[in-house]
Amino acid sequence: MNKKAIVDYQALRYRIGEYAKKAGRMGARPLLLLFYVMTDPDTPRSDKLFILSAISYLILPVDVVSARRLPLIGWIDEAISLTVAYKKVCKHITPEMERKADEILDKWFPERLEVVKL
Repeated sequence: MNKKAIVDYQALRYRIGEYAKKAGRMGARPLLLLFYVMTDPDTPRSDKLFILSAISYLILPVDVVSARRLPLIGWIDEAISLTVAYKKVCKHITPEMERKADEILDKWFPERLEVVKL
């Protein structure tokens, strides 16, 4: 029997890319890492659902605290949800996931400045 996926990962990744344009490279990296943890077959289902809820809260237009009405507070609640999710599942992040996230970020932000070592 062929299971149908509940989540359209391709559409979700597109929405993450749209969000990344607003958040910048540093704001998008943890989000991408969460995405890769969520799509990893070794991640427990409960962690996947937790990540999905945090990402959904971040990229969907529905907010508990509106960023338009209260700009600073509106962004803080999203940052907190992302931070809590990241801390909960960071043990599942592999070097391969980090490499993939950095490759995507290099495509999205080609103007990245290289740090000069002294």
